[in-house]
Formats: sequence, structure tokens, C-alpha cells
Amino acid sequence: MASSSQHKQEMRKVGVIAGAGDLPMRLLNACDNQNIESFVVAFEGHADPLSVQGRTHLWARLGAAGTVIKALKEHGVTDVILVGAIRRPSVSEIFPDAKALEFFAKAGLKALSGDDAILQALRSFIENEGFRVCGVQSIANELLMQQGVLGRHKPSKDDKADIQRGLEVSQTLGKLDVGQSVIVQQGLVLGVEAIEGTDKLIERSSNVRRKGKGGVLVKTCKPQQDRDLDLPTVGLETIKRAHLAGLAGIAIHANNALLLNRTEAIQYANAHKLFIVGVDVEDDRAE
Repeated sequence: MASSSQHKQEMRKVGVIAGAGDLPMRLLNACDNQNIESFVVAFEGHADPLSVQGRTHLWARLGAAGTVIKALKEHGVTDVILVGAIRRPSVSEIFPDAKALEFFAKAGLKALSGDDAILQALRSFIENEGFRVCGVQSIANELLMQQGVLGRHKPSKDDKADIQRGLEVSQTLGKLDVGQSVIVQQGLVLGVEAIEGTDKLIERSSNVRRKGKGGVLVKTCKPQQDRDLDLPTVGLETIKRAHLAGLAGIAIHANNALLLNRTEAIQYANAHKLFIVGVDVEDDRAE
């Protein structure tokens, strides 16, 4: 006779709430590989049409919370995973339906002032509807950044000092719910991530970068960040931008951030003498 835990696993059905990028597709492929049934809610203007091709899905606008909740329940979804980038809209852009208005009434408009506040409110809202909120890593654990150096190139002594400085700054700003990334060169903070995202941070920082080698992008999870709803993510495009901006490498929060295109990322870093290192924020190791 199957155990209750086995039965629960067999009955699991995942609702993938998909935004932009290729992370939704990677998650859905991981579901397929593990024989986990999925239903996709793709946000209009954000999700890649390829991510829903051949899959049971619903296209929905951001403010159609009632439609989304109803569809998830009708399709027997038990677990909900939010994945992919969503450009933060203004309230006027959302055109909220009755269910979305209910969410805003409970969350309060002040929740829109920061990512952490809105995500905490969103988690409570989803759980109150009877779903379990899960992280991408609960299924696609292989996407988590590991600790240590990936590839052939390692951070120098000066790079390690910049990483240490970056960890201190990113974690301090993270407590204020400002951003996840910082760029440091020769001990100087060239830029910190705001609402514009990591790629724009790299672009801005390249304009003030000092002559000579060095410069490190440090990306960490905020201390209070909900690991199920918003893990920091680094993809191949960010690594390419870091190289083109003249940076020496990238330090990523080990076991608390996602690294996409791992094989391609390592190959690119090796070819362009860029280091990629997973660091433990607790003990600040960059070995």
C-alpha cells in the first residue's frame, strides 16, 4: 500500500504563473522530467508564447486575479509557483477585477512601495485561496547556484576584497528592500541596483568604472526575502554584459540564487577570463 506521502506526491499538480524570460520554460521542462502535472497561467505582454505551446494554459492580464484563481481551482492545482520577470506596473495599468481589488484592500497600497511587502501580501493571498506557494528550486533544484568557483578562473586577492565589500553593501541595502546587486571596484561602490534591474546597473557602472582591471558584480538574496517567490537570478546575458563592461567576475549568493544556462555560462566565462563564484553570505567565503 502506498504511503500518504507517496499519495500526496502523486496527487500534486503545479500551477505555473509565468512572467517573462526562459525560466518558466525551464521549470515546466523540469516538471515534465519528474512527471509532475502542470497548468500554466501566462501573463499577457510578459510570458513567452513558446512556454505554453502544447500545454494546458490560460492567458491572463495582470489584474485578472479572479479569472486566474478560478482557473487554478478548476484545473485541480495544489501548488503555485510564480516564475519569470514581471515589469512592475502602476495601479492604473493593472485594471484590477473584484478579486484583485480584494487583494489590494487587504494588502494596502503601501505594499506597492517595495518588492518584499507586495510579495508577502501575495503569498498570504494565494495561501488563503487554498494553494501552497512553492519555489522554483522545489522542482528545478539544479538551477540553484552552488558554492565555490565555476570554471577555470578564480577571483584574485583584490577581487575577494571587492566581493566582501559587495556582500556587506548588498545585504545592508537588502534589509531596506532596495535591490539585490552591487558593483564594486577597488573597494569603491560603482553602483547599486534599484528598480531598473541588474543589466541596467552594469550599464550605469561601466560609465564610472576606473581604469585598469577589476570590478565585481555581487548579487545576493535579501536577508528577509521570500525564497519561494523571488530568488535572485543570473543568466547568460548578464554574464556577457559583465564581461563587455570590463568586470573581472560575478559573485552569486550560493544556494540562495538561480544560475541559468550553467553550461553556456561556464564556457563563456572560461573563454573570456571571467570568474563566476558562489559565495556563502554567512561566512563570506569566495574560495
